[in-house]
Amino acid sequence: MIQGTACAGVDLAHWRSRALAFEREVAKAAVGQARVIRLITLAIFARGHVLLEGDVGVGKTMLLRAVARAIGGAYGRVEGTIDLMPGDLVYHTFLNEEGRPRVEPGPILQHGENISVFFFNEINRARPQVHSLLLRLMAERTINAFNRDVGLPYVQVFADRNQVEKEETFELPAAARDRFFMEIAVQTPRDSATRRMLLFDPRFHDVDTLIAAVAEGVLDHRQLDGVAREIQRQVKASPTLEQYVLDLWDAARYPERCGIRIAGVDMDRLIKGGASPRGMAVLVRAARVQAWLEGRDMMVPEDLREVFQETVAHRIFLNPVYEPRRDDILPELCRRIFERVQVP
Repeated sequence: MIQGTACAGVDLAHWRSRALAFEREVAKAAVGQARVIRLITLAIFARGHVLLEGDVGVGKTMLLRAVARAIGGAYGRVEGTIDLMPGDLVYHTFLNEEGRPRVEPGPILQHGENISVFFFNEINRARPQVHSLLLRLMAERTINAFNRDVGLPYVQVFADRNQVEKEETFELPAAARDRFFMEIAVQTPRDSATRRMLLFDPRFHDVDTLIAAVAEGVLDHRQLDGVAREIQRQVKASPTLEQYVLDLWDAARYPERCGIRIAGVDMDRLIKGGASPRGMAVLVRAARVQAWLEGRDMMVPEDLREVFQETVAHRIFLNPVYEPRRDDILPELCRRIFERVQVP
């Protein structure tokens, strides 16, 4: 079990109670999204960026507004468009009341270092130049502006991708997708009671009032980095579990060698690029946080299973002939990996 007091002054038992309270608060707005909220909580306490997938109108923006309110700090947002340029994220120019040109900080910088959540809506509508700027922000939490590097030490980037329209969009390069800690699918709730509530309960029709019901600052965004480091230090993996992760890695890179078969797929040609060392390290980081949220200081195989698809699948790159079937092949591949790799 996780001890109440850890070194460096971080009380992980207290923070676990805060993390669970955070999930409850976000669930007030994002009803029927318990798994999505859990995955976002994992990313927050592993300090990783998140790419959200889902149809228009499933509540991704509302979810992130609730997340930002419960984390504390400032919330920034930008809309991806074909004409968006890197400079538009950093500054904007306008004429003031006297007709003189003015330059003000853009959406990334307008809140200074207090920004905790930055949401890039429809990221694949933006140009590759914009993706490059975002990559630096995600990798280093700094951005070059006004001839100097500006640090944004608490920022966590969330983005979503338009999956319906393909015109005037740019596919994210492999490097950009690999920088996202997780890709999380946000879907319409399936149970009829929740769907009925979303349609007929008036409180879900007023987003601002709904967000206002979420408690503010349940977490302290300025302390999350230290908590994340302590979770990774305290939650352990046994030697047998370490070998299990290595076996999963081999299966993800060379499924044909593990005897994995998928109907209609030439397994020898399926994988163009397998999960990277960074991708498998992300899996372990997420699994450690999952174990901590469950009150344990040792990882178990179920922790890895819980987060495998969201952390690893988008880092497996397929032969171009199979990319159009990616949404069907990758979930099946993940299932087959867990069927074939022996659990310790």
